[in-house]
Amino acid sequence: MPYIEIKTTVPVTAAQAEELKSALGRAVATLHKTETYLMVGLEDNFSLWMGGKKLEKGAYVSVSLYGSAAPSDYDRMTGQICAILEKTLGLPGQGVYVTYHPVSDWGWNGSNF
Repeated sequence: MPYIEIKTTVPVTAAQAEELKSALGRAVATLHKTETYLMVGLEDNFSLWMGGKKLEKGAYVSVSLYGSAAPSDYDRMTGQICAILEKTLGLPGQGVYVTYHPVSDWGWNGSNF
């Protein structure tokens, strides 16, 4: 039950959004999850500041998942997310923050897992 939310400073076309969604669907296997229940949220043209300066090219990515993963899995996932954002949107890794949020209670379709 992963949810990946991306807030990025750059505009994103429909084709780029589809590419991001597909690439993240493959990458989520790093966290031992499948694309079957993956939800992706995307907000473009988002204002972000880092170190007191407005970012022209950057993103904040929040990854929530039912259960948790090993620190090494999170590390590999961060590398994949940064590579996906660089390839798809031209965002440099130094302008990307990724956070992870393991969740013990997750609801779907009227009940909890």
